[in-house]
Amino acid sequence: MSLFTRSGFDASVQGFAGTTQVDQWDSRVAKVGDKVFALLTDGESRLTFKVSEESFEILTSLRGVSQAPYFAKRKWVSVEPDSELGEADLMEYLTRSYRTVSASLTRKLRAELGIVE
Repeated sequence: MSLFTRSGFDASVQGFAGTTQVDQWDSRVAKVGDKVFALLTDGESRLTFKVSEESFEILTSLRGVSQAPYFAKRKWVSVEPDSELGEADLMEYLTRSYRTVSASLTRKLRAELGIVE
């Protein structure tokens, strides 16, 4: 199931502890706590997620990957379905995004959401 479909996106992110999916900003948005860690745009089927500064530089040099609009200051990328990244790579980056964002939650909230440190 492709991460670039709503069903594939939902199935991929729902396995992360404390995750919810909502429809927001003409997108399917994955949140942990109330913080966004990934989204899939409805119209363009573009996948957007948070990355480290190093990954940002590497990824934005690839075909089909660009700086995400509206998230520019926080190192987010937007990936097109025909990018150079395969599904396994994308899933790894989604996992990293989830871990980065969930780590910013309070210890108490992480415990309430069942996030193991």
